[in-house]
Amino acid sequence: MKRSIFILVVILAACVGGMLGSILTIRLLNFGVEPYQSIDEHQQLVLANNPAADTAYRVPASLNFLATARKVTSGVVHIQTSYGPGEFSVNPLQHYFDAPARSSGSGVVISDDGYIVTNFHVIEDASSIEIVMNNNQRFYAKLIGTDPTTDLALLKIRSRNLPFIKYGDSDRIVPGEWVLAVGNPFDLNSTVTAGIVSAKARNIGILRDRSNLQVESFIQTDAAVNPGNSGGALVNLRGELIGVNTAIATSSGSYQGYSFAIPVSLVRKVVDDLLEFGQVQRGLLGIQITDVNATIAEELGLAVNQGVLVNRVNDGSAAQTAGIEQGDVIIGIDGHGIHAVSELQEWVARNRPGKTIQVEYLRDGEHQQVKVRLTNNQGTEAVERKTINYDLGGMTVEDVPYKELAGLHLEGGARVANTTGKWKEAGLRTGFIITYIDKIPVDDVKDLNRILDFKKGGILIEGIYPGGEEGVYGVDW
Repeated sequence: MKRSIFILVVILAACVGGMLGSILTIRLLNFGVEPYQSIDEHQQLVLANNPAADTAYRVPASLNFLATARKVTSGVVHIQTSYGPGEFSVNPLQHYFDAPARSSGSGVVISDDGYIVTNFHVIEDASSIEIVMNNNQRFYAKLIGTDPTTDLALLKIRSRNLPFIKYGDSDRIVPGEWVLAVGNPFDLNSTVTAGIVSAKARNIGILRDRSNLQVESFIQTDAAVNPGNSGGALVNLRGELIGVNTAIATSSGSYQGYSFAIPVSLVRKVVDDLLEFGQVQRGLLGIQITDVNATIAEELGLAVNQGVLVNRVNDGSAAQTAGIEQGDVIIGIDGHGIHAVSELQEWVARNRPGKTIQVEYLRDGEHQQVKVRLTNNQGTEAVERKTINYDLGGMTVEDVPYKELAGLHLEGGARVANTTGKWKEAGLRTGFIITYIDKIPVDDVKDLNRILDFKKGGILIEGIYPGGEEGVYGVDW
């Protein structure tokens, strides 16, 4: 009996020992492994209500581009241009046989009623200019005027309450300051890049003008700019326009580190001239100049290594009248230091003929100052206003009183008073009110002049007669 009890105790002990050994082995094998646990709906809500801080909101205010990007993006547009005949025609099949070439760039809305500034090279020789807004709304634009000497152009679309970018002060920016470039590179709408101002008053020799009046005084940045960015905005972190992106330094055709923008101080002057006079009014000193450097300073025995050397003074020029002579070194305009030709060109180009500026210069090592009354390239102080033509080569036009326009529910137009030649052959009759040329709205005779100034070849004329009859005509302009 005792022997049986002993055997039973041994068996029980072996079983208990085996079980304990198995449990310990399993725990040792699973040491450090967390058991799997699913995330239920409650846990998801906890995570959603306690998110980790976004790194964007921990960026110092001086480096936070979010608000600026949101503010300016809608004020930059995509410009799509067409070249050659075939864009608009009374013949619906013409564009299949004579399709126009196309290109694109960017523009900056500078007023809520539809004025847009861009580069001249973006729209040069275009037969049609289409504006695509940030929200994909589309307009056909009229070309108000151009200035190839600064590579600027002014466009207008018929719209109201548009988002626009406010002018800033390009004189106050300094190298090292953060800026954003906004545009449409490679047809990618509303692209924003960041960089710093690398330098100011850069002359890179890309503009050429037969009258030698080109002005290059670019803001240089390292914000990425590529084909399609031309005409877009360069803004400071307050969202103010400080330049119009124009060029890149490249050997491949794409961005390689530096881009260049026309300063807004010059943009404002050109825009104001085009709006008021229809063409740019350029005040001139009438001198031929070159940069002063260490070599020139040593050769000529100059007391400075910077400034602008006067190589020649033109007869009858503003500079000659004021007493400036060959060999003088200009070092200031209106109290602003002048270190290079590009700075002199910009500060003089901001002024119209008849404006008086103060020129500081060195002669034989002595400081001199003189007031100079600028002249135009004809040597006079007159500003020239573009004339309005009411006789358009066989068609006489006149403005339409506001009451008549309102009675026909029209926003604008120019009335045909008489037609002969090609206009009459096309079918236009007296009393016809021209409301569109190639889908571009016509406000009045002045506006009609602006549109036709930049048109070549066939044009499509749309409008209405006083009785309400609509008309569409094709004319070879």
